[in-house]
Amino acid sequence: MQTEPAPAALHHVIIIGCGFAGLEAARSLKHPRVRITLIDRSNHHLFQPLLYQVATAGLSAPSIAAPIRHMLRRQRNVTVLMAEVSGIDKAARRVRLSDGQALDYDALILASGATHSYFGRDEWARHAPGLKTLADAFKLRARILLAFEQAEKTRAPEARAPWLNFIIIGGGPTGVEMAGTLAEIARHTLRDEFRRIDPASAQVLLLEGSERVLQAFKPELSAKARQQLEALGVQVQCGCKVVDIGAEGVRVEQDGQTRHIPARTVVWAAGVAASPLGRSLGLPLDRAGRVIVEAELSVAGHAELYVIGDLAAAQSHERDGRLLPVPGVSPAAKQMGRLAAANILARLQGRSAQKFRYIDYGALATIGRKAAVADVGRFQFSGYFAWLFWLFVHVYFLIGFRNRLVVLMDWAWAYLSFQRYARVIAEPAGGAETEAKPGTD
Repeated sequence: MQTEPAPAALHHVIIIGCGFAGLEAARSLKHPRVRITLIDRSNHHLFQPLLYQVATAGLSAPSIAAPIRHMLRRQRNVTVLMAEVSGIDKAARRVRLSDGQALDYDALILASGATHSYFGRDEWARHAPGLKTLADAFKLRARILLAFEQAEKTRAPEARAPWLNFIIIGGGPTGVEMAGTLAEIARHTLRDEFRRIDPASAQVLLLEGSERVLQAFKPELSAKARQQLEALGVQVQCGCKVVDIGAEGVRVEQDGQTRHIPARTVVWAAGVAASPLGRSLGLPLDRAGRVIVEAELSVAGHAELYVIGDLAAAQSHERDGRLLPVPGVSPAAKQMGRLAAANILARLQGRSAQKFRYIDYGALATIGRKAAVADVGRFQFSGYFAWLFWLFVHVYFLIGFRNRLVVLMDWAWAYLSFQRYARVIAEPAGGAETEAKPGTD
C-alpha cells in the first residue's frame, strides 16, 4: 500500500491572486507531488466581464461571483488563505503577510491583477469611481440610482440637470458597455416610475481621448459601435481630453477649447495600472507598472517565480516571428495560468519549460440591447447576431451551472420586460454619496 508523502516533502507552490490567471493555475496544478497555498484578499472569484451588470442593477452579485473555497473544495492539495500580502523576499523564497506571518515556497505564481489608473491624478477617484471589484459595483450602483432620486427631489431645473447627466470617461469595452446600459436604464427601465422628472431626458456622455471608441477593434467595427451607441441615445465625444474632475462635473479640452460639463455622476473607465505588489519585487517594469517576464513567464534570474495575468508584461511569438504584447483579457490570463502551472510541473519532473504562445480567440463588446460588435478571426460582425454571440459566450464561461441558469433567466426577463430588479439602495438616508455595503446584495 502506497502512502501519501508528508506535506513538507511536497513541492510548495504559492499563488497570489484568484482571478482568471490564478484560478486557472491552481486548477492546473492538481498533482500528487504539489501542495498549493492560494492567497487572495477576498473570499470569492469574480467574473469581471459582467461586473458592469451588477453596477447597473442587471444582475445580483452571486450571479457573477463564487466562493473560492467552494470552487476548489474537491482539490485536496489546495489551502486557501484570505489574507493581504505585504511583501515578497525573492532570495529567501518567502511571502510575508500583513498579519506578520511568513510562508516559504518552492515556486511562486504572482497573479494579483490590476487596479485603476488615474494617470497621476488619484484625487479624481473620489468623484469618478472605477469598476474592478464587487465593492466598486455596489458603490457605483447606489450612486447611479441615487442620482435619479435626487433629481426627483430637486425642483429647480438648473439644479436638477447635473443629476441627470451621466459621464463615462474612457471608450474601451467597459466604458462602451456602461454607457449603452445607462442609456437603456434611463429610456426604458425607469419609464413611468417618476412623477417630477422624465428619466429619458437624462444625458449619457461617453468621453474618449483618442479619435475613436474601442481602439482594440478594427476601425469599421469601432465606427459601428459608435453608431449603435448613438442610436441608443449616448453622446459620444472623441478627441476629448479630461483635464479635471470635481464634485460638480468634469472639465475637458477638445478642439483647442476648454469647457466644463456639469454632472454629479462620473464613471472612470479610462485606464488601469498593475497591482502595486509588482513594484515591490525590484524587477524591471513597463510604463503601466507590469513586470517584464521571460518567454516562459518566469522573471529574469528566478526560474521559480512566475508573473501572470494583468500584472505581466508578456509577449507572444506570432507565426511570422514577430513578438507582440499579450492583451490584458481573460482568455490570455487563463492561458498564462495554464502555462505557468505546466512549467512548474515540467521543472519538477526534470523537463524543459515551454515558451508562452498566446492564442487569440477574438474580441467582443456589447453596447446594449441587440447591439454589440464581434471580431472573431476572419469574421467581423455587429448588431443583433453579435449581441447573441456575446451573450452565449459570457454565459458559457460563467462560474458554475447555477450561475449560468440564473443569468440566462435574468437576461431573458430583462429582454422581455426591460426591467432590472437588482435596483436596491441599501442606505438611502446618506444622500448621493451613500455606499451600498457588500453582503446586502
